[in-house]
Parts: sequence; C-alpha cells; structure tokens
Amino acid sequence: MSETVKTIAEHFANWQAEDAKFTGGNAAAGTRARKALAEMSKAIKVRRNEITAEKNARKEAKAK
Repeated sequence: MSETVKTIAEHFANWQAEDAKFTGGNAAAGTRARKALAEMSKAIKVRRNEITAEKNARKEAKAK
C-alpha cells in the first residue's frame, strides 16, 4: 500500500472518530472533522495524480 493510500486511510479514520463526537453533540469536533475531510481531499488529489502518471507510463511502455 502506498504512503498516499495510508494517509487517506488515516484521515478517514480521524474523520470517522470526530464525526461520531460531533454527532454526539461536541461542536468542536465538527471543526476537527472538517479539517480531516480537507486533508483527505488533498491526499486524494495526490493519489489521483499518481494513478494518472502510472497509467500514462504503462501506456507509453506498451507503445514501445
């Protein structure tokens, strides 16, 4: 598993924990949940770029 995928999984776990606290009535946890979602979004964009680069490299290698 790549480091980016691990990062996404960690942020997802953090979001789940903070979302549960927020749902339970802790308003401050809502801010932390939103932060985890923002960080996850950044990591997802990085992973999308990694996938695109690998896909293009495979396509190039196959063309040769």
